[in-house]
This record gives sequence, structure tokens and C-alpha cells, in this order.
Amino acid sequence: MKKVLIHPATHDTVRPAVDRAFEIFPINLSGKKVLIKPNALRSSDADEAIVTHPSVLRAVVEKVETLNPAAIIVGDNPGVASYGANEECFEKTGLMEAAKGYYQNIGNDPVTVDFNPAFMASASVSRAIMEADIIISLPRFKTHGLTVLSGAIKNSYGFLCGAQKALLHKVAGNPARFQEVVVDVFKIRVPDLFIMDAVVGMEGNGPSSPDLRDIGLILAADNAVAMDAVVATMMGCDPSCLRFLQKAKEDGLGDYDLTTVNIIGTLEKVKNFKLPPLGGEGVAQNPAIQEMLASKISFRPQVDQSLCTGCGTCVDQCPVSALEIVDVFPEVDADTCITCFCCQELCPEKAIQLG
Repeated sequence: MKKVLIHPATHDTVRPAVDRAFEIFPINLSGKKVLIKPNALRSSDADEAIVTHPSVLRAVVEKVETLNPAAIIVGDNPGVASYGANEECFEKTGLMEAAKGYYQNIGNDPVTVDFNPAFMASASVSRAIMEADIIISLPRFKTHGLTVLSGAIKNSYGFLCGAQKALLHKVAGNPARFQEVVVDVFKIRVPDLFIMDAVVGMEGNGPSSPDLRDIGLILAADNAVAMDAVVATMMGCDPSCLRFLQKAKEDGLGDYDLTTVNIIGTLEKVKNFKLPPLGGEGVAQNPAIQEMLASKISFRPQVDQSLCTGCGTCVDQCPVSALEIVDVFPEVDADTCITCFCCQELCPEKAIQLG
């Protein structure tokens, strides 16, 4: 029987909850390469509850430090509004300081893995994800317009580098198929432990809604399906109605039936919790959303020849070899480019623009 821990916490008392999580879900980190993945959707203030709160990340990092790992990496690939702004997101949210020097821009070094050909044949995933011995995922308790909730399974969508997130949003075409895509991404590398920031929750039209609720909890589990089933129940949503949980169960990743889950703590529904309008159907077909996704997919690096010196830094640093020097200046292969914008970040002359 799978277990889910529900533990009281404030931003000042996260560490006891984290310690309890490691007691309930003991994991051998000695000599291991550990990747800690917060939810770093976009640049925002910590109190907006859009990203994992820095207090939760810090508590997990400090706990992991005591368990003698060989290496610690803290990283994420921000969402469709933040390509190329990894450091900016971590700095503004306070996650950079909370990472205690272990932060890495994991979007700069992708590897190609097989994917579901119904959506795309392969995907570019951060190498750090694939090479980690242990992955600890730190999702937030919040809603999402397309998946109803953004929890343990959805947090793994940040494994993807660059504009693939927008591409898969667009290719999926509707909320049900997007929920299936989210599970396919999750399956690329299933994390080993999930510690959810539910100190302050987000309701309404997440994942960046201004509607916040004091929840006062930390949740933990070693099975994402069980955790998300608990979260759905707390939000007042029947887990069996969520397509991503149905698919996860079909794929053998766990069970959303709470009679199969051992709840350690008190499971209570949040009173009058507001779920996303229309469960995401309206959002998916919104012309403005579709236009935004299309623009993210079509963005490519462009060279300002008045600034470029032809030094080749962008070519050397491109993680997928999408750039080459033609005559004097670099040119991009649009079919190879994954729109990670490493070239823009690393250009010493600031000669790379987006367009």
C-alpha cells in the first residue's frame, strides 16, 4: 500500500516536516548524485505562490546535505513564458539563495530521448535529469487550467528543455490529450521522492492565479499518483475524473483509489476551494493562448551583425549544434534549434536577439 504524509507546516517550520518525510520514506543518498527539482514556473515574488517557496527548497537541500551525497544539483527548466531566463527566475523568486550554491542551469545541456511518436518522436531532456541517481521533486499545491491541478506528475514537465513545452501544448490540441502528454513526460524519468509545498495553495485559474489559500501543510510521498489523488481530494475534485491520473494508472504508475493509500496525517477537503473554470476546456481553445504557443515555437535566435564579432562562442555553446558560422556570422538551423536561448545568454557581445 502506498503512503502519503500530510504534515502541518509554516514557512518557518518546514524543516520538521521535511525530516518526517525522510523518516517515512527513507532513501539512501550516500555517495549518490542527487537532483532536487523545484517548481520554477517563471520569475515572480516568492509570496505569489507560483513557484516552490524558497523555505521548502532550503529545508530539503539542508536535509540532503546531512545524508552524505556525492553531489547535489538544484535546477528546473522554467515554463513557456520564461525560456532563456533560468537564472533570472531563480534569482527573483529567492530559489537561487535557497539552493545554497547547488544551482545549475540544467537547460544548457540536453540529451535526446525517445518519446511518444503520437506527439513527437524524440524529446530533449536535461542531461542532469537522466544522469541523476536520485531525483527529489518539489511540486506546489496549485491549480492548472489544463490539468485541473499542478502537482507531483505535472512538476516533471520541467524536465523538457526549450520550446518543446509550447510545442507539446500545441500538438496535444485539447486538455485530455495534454494530460496524456504530461504523463508521457513524467515517465521519461520517474522521481524517487516528492515533497509538496502546500503551506500556501493556489486556487482558481492556475498555475499563476492571484487567488491564494492558506493550507498550512507539507505533503510527501514516493508515488506521484497517490500524492496527486490526495491533492485532488483536498481540492474537492474526484481523482478518477482526471485524465492524467487515469492514464498514469493505465500505465502502471500507481492508483488514485484512496482505499489503496495509507494516509499518514489528516486528510481534509479545503472548504470552498475554487477549481479552474471549465476544467481547462475554455483555456485550451482560447485563440490568444494558441497564438502565444505558436509564437514561442516560432521564436529563433537572430544575430545583430553590428555587434557580432564572429567569435563562435554561440556555436561552441549550442547544446544541440544548431548554429554554424557562415562566412563571418552565425546562422541557425531552425529545424534543429530547441529555442533554449543558451546562445543569447552566453554571447559576450550581446549580439543575439530573439525574433
